[in-house]
Amino acid sequence: GGDKMPSSFAMPSEDNPFLGQRSIRLALERPELFNVQLRAILRAAKSGTVNIMFPLVTTIDEFRRAKVFVEEAKAELKAEELPYDPDVKVGLMIEVPAAATMIKTIMKEADFASIGSNDLIQYIMAADRTNPQVVELYDSLAPAVLHTIKHVVDVCRELGKPVSVCGEMASRPLTVIVLLGMGVTELSVGQTFVPVVKGLVRDIDLSEARKLTERALEMDSGRDIEAMLDEELMRIAPWAEEVA
Repeated sequence: GGDKMPSSFAMPSEDNPFLGQRSIRLALERPELFNVQLRAILRAAKSGTVNIMFPLVTTIDEFRRAKVFVEEAKAELKAEELPYDPDVKVGLMIEVPAAATMIKTIMKEADFASIGSNDLIQYIMAADRTNPQVVELYDSLAPAVLHTIKHVVDVCRELGKPVSVCGEMASRPLTVIVLLGMGVTELSVGQTFVPVVKGLVRDIDLSEARKLTERALEMDSGRDIEAMLDEELMRIAPWAEEVA
């Protein structure tokens, strides 16, 4: 993240690190570091199921370049006769609107995708999620956010590619309802949110979640969507209201 730059090596100061040289961009510019990480992942995968997911992918060219590094790391390990898994699945985090828009093209070359909701929201809404002055614009239920995520989910399902959601949207009851209604079946949450999310998934009927999602997608205001879902949540799972 733009607020989580590593202290282990020098990085030039940037006016806006969230739009700067980080994640996959940094990895591609520092191949000596990227290679070590990929080798370690490939070797660890020999002992259990491990996938490789590239963050902040913006273009298919970036994704292709990253996959070349994976193949090079495999070739090195094979030449050195070190154990590794040659069949590790490679996917990407969808957190840049450009990648969400071009999802059909990118997913023809990716094994899976995960929607990184925190960054995706701030990029769609052009609102820094760490800036209290624009926090009202950082809205996980904004129609633009919901329609973008639905597009990604629909394309992945059409292509038969797994898609999950991580970030705050995956752990907030109101947005979990909408994600379930869109067809998302895998959520990545912090361990403290697992009981709440599990409880909501068990309490809500999927057909009802789909109907609520359809209603939400027809609305043009994030505030109105939140009010509607909040009312329905009180009926479906009132115990979850305190973390909605």
